[in-house]
Parts: sequence; C-alpha cells; structure tokens
Amino acid sequence: MWWGRSRQASVLSGNQNNPKGSLVSDATIHDFGTISMKNGNVSKVFKISNPTSQDIKLKSIATSCMCTTAYMLQGSERMGPYGMEGMGGMTQMDEVIKGGESKDIEVVYDPNAHGPAGVGAVDRYVDIKDASGGVLRLEIKASVT
Repeated sequence: MWWGRSRQASVLSGNQNNPKGSLVSDATIHDFGTISMKNGNVSKVFKISNPTSQDIKLKSIATSCMCTTAYMLQGSERMGPYGMEGMGGMTQMDEVIKGGESKDIEVVYDPNAHGPAGVGAVDRYVDIKDASGGVLRLEIKASVT
C-alpha cells in the first residue's frame, strides 16, 4: 500500500503509457456480464493479427492479476499458461507472427481466485508485448456474484 493506493493500481496505470504496436485484435474488450462463482472459470478467445508485411516477434504475455491466465492457441497446441509478471507465472515468450498471419489468445478468468471477497465488478488486462516495445492490451470485464 502507498497511502491508500495499492501497488497493483499503480502498475496498471503505468501500462497505459506503453506504445501501441502493430498487432491488432478482432476485439480488445469482452464483457462477460454477470457470472457466478459457483459456475467456475470463464474464457474468451481473442484473434490477434499482424496486418503488416513484416514479421512481429512477441516477447511476453502478462496478465494484470493472478486470477487471470492467457494461452496462445495454435491448432491443437495450447501454449501457456501466461500469468501475472513477478508472481511466479510464465510471461516471457519467443514467438513470431508472420506478416498477414493471425493467432488466437485464450483469456481465462477464475472468479473464485479471490474467495468470497471477490464479488462485484472485475476489470482485468492481458498485455501482449512485441520486440519493438509495442503493446496490444486485451481487456475482460465481469460482475461476479
């Protein structure tokens, strides 16, 4: 804590200043609406694309909270889980998205991760960073009951 301001809040607000990269997504925000803890995990697959003619090297996928994980999907292969930076989860990667190519990123949210105190509005992020320093941010929202 930093006089009423959590460390996580300052980390998240700092990410908003990252440069936008060349990657694009079919959607960058998904709202699950109202979800119940008793029903367990929810997930959303985002399609990310490289609209350029140059290859883009991905360096990391990091989530904003340990309740959220991300996976890169390639055919039947599921790479990950990628998690929150600095909390023991994997974030580093060495993948290339060729010019004109797309890949799927599955974002999984566990509404039970915070226990009974985890009810209410939730807003989580997944930052996909490329070798040039560009960032594509995916966001999920929910109201947990």
